[in-house]
Amino acid sequence: MQRLSTGDSSAGRRRVHPRPRLRSLALTAGAATAALFGGLVPGAQAAPPEAAAAANPYERGPDPTVAAIEAPLGSYAVSQTTVSAGGVSGFGGGTIYYPTSTADGTFGAVAIAPGFTATQSSVAWLGPRLASRGFVVFTINTLSTLDQPASRGRQLLAALDHLKQNSTVSGRIDAARLGVMGHSMGGGGSLEAAKSRTTLKAAIPLTGWNTDKTWPELRTPTLVVGADGDTVAPVATHSEPFYESLPGTLDKAYLELNGATHSAPTSSNTTIAKYSLSWLKRFIDDDTRYEQFLCPLPQPGPTIEEYRGSCPLG
Repeated sequence: MQRLSTGDSSAGRRRVHPRPRLRSLALTAGAATAALFGGLVPGAQAAPPEAAAAANPYERGPDPTVAAIEAPLGSYAVSQTTVSAGGVSGFGGGTIYYPTSTADGTFGAVAIAPGFTATQSSVAWLGPRLASRGFVVFTINTLSTLDQPASRGRQLLAALDHLKQNSTVSGRIDAARLGVMGHSMGGGGSLEAAKSRTTLKAAIPLTGWNTDKTWPELRTPTLVVGADGDTVAPVATHSEPFYESLPGTLDKAYLELNGATHSAPTSSNTTIAKYSLSWLKRFIDDDTRYEQFLCPLPQPGPTIEEYRGSCPLG
């Protein structure tokens, strides 16, 4: 074990500002009666401050800022553990990155698959980046570096099952809050996984490749990431059709990187990290604090060629 330091604009969807987070205020019975009569009832007392609880129990980490989510690491110290291929079934092992502290309870989990001929090392940078924001992250090796997307999708699901049932960190994971990511054929695999398991909370194909171009069956909120300079999985024949085929009622977004190639997700990339983190937080953790980075829709700029999406979310 090693410890690390710490609405589619083209379709005319309306843009909205992020919705404020709701807080519930509890009153004692006496205070509630007093409120009905416009005054205090003798002996009635307001509830103590700790009675006011967050509407969402899954929020993890401090209130986000642009600087914070663009930084290489978040507020959680991270540990990692290696999972050997010989000790698992259905995928090729990998590395689990997880918040060291257990003070905040359980975390959502994400499995990430590499692309054709690649290993987990190509997506390893996402491990500590996401785990330090409050996720358990499993970067996996596949059974063969030549596995196709359908196989990689099954392996992503096998990895999630291992995480929540048999891994050394299973007690840190909320089994109901799971997501998938992947690069290239691993990205195509993330779509396959979401198609097979509709209970997944988020899917993010990164410059994904798949011979299947249409995904109307998906029920998982999906962020499709493409690159304008991709010649392996050109956006016109991969990421754009993937996105356009998703159901109109689905929470979905399309991020096209500016000045980027097919291999952009295989090394540290602030734009990929920023919007992937925001998507995972919003849909795995139901953390509306991160909606501000997704709605109103991000505008084209030095690193963004195009962004489409559904707003409001949820």
